[in-house]
Amino acid sequence: MRGLLGFLPWIVYAVVATGDEWRWGAITGLVVAVGLVAFDRRSGRAWDEMVIEASAAVFFACLTVFSLAAPHSPLTPYGPALVNVWLAATAWGSLAIRRPFTLGIARTMAPKEVWETPQFYRVNAVITTVWAVAFTVAAGSLTLVLALDPRATALVIAIKVLTFCLPAAFTARYPKMARRRLAEQGRTSA
Repeated sequence: MRGLLGFLPWIVYAVVATGDEWRWGAITGLVVAVGLVAFDRRSGRAWDEMVIEASAAVFFACLTVFSLAAPHSPLTPYGPALVNVWLAATAWGSLAIRRPFTLGIARTMAPKEVWETPQFYRVNAVITTVWAVAFTVAAGSLTLVLALDPRATALVIAIKVLTFCLPAAFTARYPKMARRRLAEQGRTSA
């Protein structure tokens, strides 16, 4: 559950940045992201445990500057899609450098003896891939919906909810399924 708290700046932005006003959403997202990073660092969390939070701080700092400099930019209606483009880039980037963003979070919940196993890495690579795909699908879907009908609020909300809740549910269930499968393989090979 703690890992999902890292998405708070993104959720706050989604709630505050309504309609054509993204400046307050960007500023609020930045304040929440910086607050989370500061709190987490003071609490002793390592940087690899807060990839999403650190990514949010960078994104919302850039978006705040941009939204204040160009408040009526043609990108304004695409704020929800831009969020998911950034999150997709964060997730895919973490996979590209072989440091899935879920790895640091998972280490806080798993015994130290499994941290360096190929199975532990694989589980986190799969979970991060599911998030990356969800962010990518959300970015594409939101871009299309917002281009065709910027007032399709119900559909935009449905896309946001589905592309967050489905990977969150997968994240909660997949490690248990992987452990069970590994245990079964161990019994059959013994």
